[in-house]
Amino acid sequence: MTGRIVILAIAAVFTIGPVLWTLSTSLRLPSESFNLPPSFIPWNPDFTSYAQVFKQLNMGLLVLNSALVTGLVALGQMASAALAGYAFAQLEFKGKSALFSVILATMMVPLQVTIVPVFLLIRGMGLSDTLLALIIPAIPTAFGTFLMRQYFLGLPPDLAEAAAIDGATPWRTFRSVYAPLAMPGLAIVGILAFNYHWNEFFRPLIMTISEQNFTLPLGLVSLQGNMGTGSISVVLAGVILSMIPAFVVFIFGQRTLRAGLTSGIGK
Repeated sequence: MTGRIVILAIAAVFTIGPVLWTLSTSLRLPSESFNLPPSFIPWNPDFTSYAQVFKQLNMGLLVLNSALVTGLVALGQMASAALAGYAFAQLEFKGKSALFSVILATMMVPLQVTIVPVFLLIRGMGLSDTLLALIIPAIPTAFGTFLMRQYFLGLPPDLAEAAAIDGATPWRTFRSVYAPLAMPGLAIVGILAFNYHWNEFFRPLIMTISEQNFTLPLGLVSLQGNMGTGSISVVLAGVILSMIPAFVVFIFGQRTLRAGLTSGIGK
């Protein structure tokens, strides 16, 4: 028991330590950021770096863009994962196993490999340098489809049989019977999608050019200044501000997330 606590404590230090250092440095003057020996606790906290973030960036627009992108992507992934997972778990059609294997195989393909053809498709659709260029390609989710398929497979098959006897169509069975029972699994898909795309940097960097379409992670890069001459305290203050929405979503969604992860235990 003691060994387990020690291991968890060490893991917590490595996980939370960089976040605490980021917060600590954002509350110090730039001249004090690299003092030797380093001072982990800011005894005289200075909040001017946070004010500088709002002066240098249009935080309202950046947060709005990120909220629109991540919110719509999360909802889209929840819908697509639920429909696809239900089809692969409860419906029978030709080539189901082969198609599901292809979907799983896409999880092994890095984003950097597919970004060029996706960009060409988006440009051909006339959606380049728009928020839709970030939303539409991110809605299909192989991981979410796999997760929801496993979740639907864990639900009693008698529910579908009873609904069929009552004359319900497959769509009605999904909408009225299985979808409400799958809410914990959908919550996992939504929370993971929100946290991933809120912090996403690579795709916005490729897909957007205009500053009015920048998301928050992309906008924070400008805090570094020309040739990296910006204040480290201001940069890290922006990082802390960008973490707050994802942290709030996790705090309010952790109970649902925990319920979804443990829902299959004991069945």
